Amino acid sequence: MTATLAEDAWSLAFGTMPLEDGLALREATAWRLMPGNDPDRYAGLLSIADLDAFLRTDAARTPRVSMADGARKGGAGVPFEEYIEDGGDRVDLPRLLARHDDGASLVVSQFHEVHPPLARFCRGLEKAFLHGVQANIYLTPPGAQGFRVHFDTHDVLVLQVSGRKAWRVWDAIPYAAPTRHTPWHNNAAPEGEPHALLMAPGDALYLPRGVLHEAMVQDGAEPSLHVTVGFMEPAIGEMLRDLLGELEAEEPALRAAIPTWRLGEPEGVAAVRSVLRGALAALGHDGLADRVAVAALDRLVRDRMSLPRRGLVARVPGPQDRLLLSETMHHTLVPLPAGGAALRWYGGVETLSATEFAWLVALEDGATPASLGEDALAFCRRLARVGLLEPV
Repeated sequence: MTATLAEDAWSLAFGTMPLEDGLALREATAWRLMPGNDPDRYAGLLSIADLDAFLRTDAARTPRVSMADGARKGGAGVPFEEYIEDGGDRVDLPRLLARHDDGASLVVSQFHEVHPPLARFCRGLEKAFLHGVQANIYLTPPGAQGFRVHFDTHDVLVLQVSGRKAWRVWDAIPYAAPTRHTPWHNNAAPEGEPHALLMAPGDALYLPRGVLHEAMVQDGAEPSLHVTVGFMEPAIGEMLRDLLGELEAEEPALRAAIPTWRLGEPEGVAAVRSVLRGALAALGHDGLADRVAVAALDRLVRDRMSLPRRGLVARVPGPQDRLLLSETMHHTLVPLPAGGAALRWYGGVETLSATEFAWLVALEDGATPASLGEDALAFCRRLARVGLLEPV
């Protein structure tokens, strides 16, 4: 049986680790080095030749392209003007190459947006984890260092593509569960002794958010190329901020005034506490968890590229064509109380009848329009047109 998109990506990222173990890894705070046994394991995802080709396109611009040099005084980030065309944001390739020769690491952010093999890989992991996944690229010259000690505000998986790179990783987490609203300010000192690691091609290193680490000067004469896969898991505070506008319109307790005119009295803070208690009770109703869950899935289908498999020229499906719900197009089916379901996808929200819902469930495993019944052909053709269905 052909592996699914998610299974292919999982195998590449986590090897033979069972899915449940991988989910438990994401829910814990321990880092893990996963040695590989194939130096060409990630060769299909990326190469230095791919970066060379990208740098010769008009897409090679800031802020996607940046540089870092750990030998710099102050911050490791190399000023844009040292490798960007004057007055613009496009890479000045001769100057960038010279700066790289002098020890600066090349950093290409969100490379999955322009490199199809990484796009497919990230989409597979998104299918597994149901949140956004990104891929940033780091090419470090021999004997050089990019960024110094820091932590990330989301979980990451480092894939060593070619060359070798030395790392130091600390067990102690100085700031629990940081998010993008609590970024690194270079004010967290490592505690305890670090673990010294040397990553070789095919190795993977999982680092939960908040784990202090640094990529050191690597051994050998080869440049080091690695992919940092970013798991963009939503935090509860972030999701509540997104929903708070809707909730305030619905819940009077969230619109209650703070009695500032009582703050000069002995019981002033108690009055605020009473208002706050009512607001928190309003946030604790049973339906909020459902709304947060749907909003998190909506973020996935809304914020990530659609990536339909159909191209500019696509054959209209016939009654006997076996069709399958697209693996590359994110979508969510939410059953409705009165029957049917809401199909939530990149193109918006569509209400399906009970019959259409049953058709879509059958199409998750593959089906022909003829086997679904009367009127299914028009339904399937409409979904195939927007990329939600693809031929098996």
